[in-house]
Amino acid sequence: SSGINAEYGETSGLIEQRIASVPSKMQAISAAIESRDFPRFGEITMRDSNEMHALCLDSYPPITYLNSVSHEIVRLVHSFNEEKGGVRAAYTFDAGPNAVLFCEEGDLAELKGRIMKEFNGKVTDVVECTVGDGPSVLVENNA
Repeated sequence: SSGINAEYGETSGLIEQRIASVPSKMQAISAAIESRDFPRFGEITMRDSNEMHALCLDSYPPITYLNSVSHEIVRLVHSFNEEKGGVRAAYTFDAGPNAVLFCEEGDLAELKGRIMKEFNGKVTDVVECTVGDGPSVLVENNA
């Protein structure tokens, strides 16, 4: 499939609204991260992912990145959150069908187990990442 570029983005009636919403979304996601508000972070992340993929489908010709497994993962995350009584997991997608999931450490084992059970054979690997040490200055060695 063709990637998003000016030609495709300009064919979507949703592009102007998406561009106009970027500053407020950046402020909202930054505030959620700074205050460690995972439910707010998760909702913003999922809504932004959904919006981007809606824009892709709205362009002409439409661009489709998500596949049936992608949609099943979206359903699983929303089901998980409903069972937990709030946003405890969130999704976004790369420029393809691959999900990137977020959750807090206390929910990781349960979420990962559920993914491996429900997607046995469809999901081949779950890569766990943690928060790094933060930024550092690299000094170039001119020796």
